[in-house]
Amino acid sequence: MINTIHYKSPLGDILLASDNNRLIGAWFEGQKYYMANISDDLIERKDKVLIKTEKWLDSYFNGEKPSIDELPLGPKGSDFRLEVWKILCDIPYGETASYKDIAFKIAENRGIEKMSAQAVGGAVGHNPISIIIPCHRVIASDGALTGYAGGLDKKIFLLKHENAEF
Repeated sequence: MINTIHYKSPLGDILLASDNNRLIGAWFEGQKYYMANISDDLIERKDKVLIKTEKWLDSYFNGEKPSIDELPLGPKGSDFRLEVWKILCDIPYGETASYKDIAFKIAENRGIEKMSAQAVGGAVGHNPISIIIPCHRVIASDGALTGYAGGLDKKIFLLKHENAEF
């Protein structure tokens, strides 16, 4: 059974989901890949994780810089996607990284010559925990803003909110 609640953000409703005391999802209503990888039954019920996540998001939208480490994350995905999402968590508030940068980091971690930035882009796009796992901080290597599952308007809002240069 997956616990869910709806969080009202300045960007619209976000569905928050937890399972086994871990946050597994934070999706903007109607975003691409909405609730992907979720097949269990849902129940609208607050638990400790969802209450913590609401407070985290309140803090974030109030201009504070809450740490990702404050929340027990449990995104569901392939080993590759989990590796990409872990790297996303290391992009500091107000900064950006390129798909190419992330691909280089994965290649380096794996001891291989190169990794596809396009494959990284696919993993970034499937991030199930929007805002908290900061996929909005990933841009093209030429500095261009590329797609965002929640919509490019939301990505721009989040980057401006963080005073990121892009």
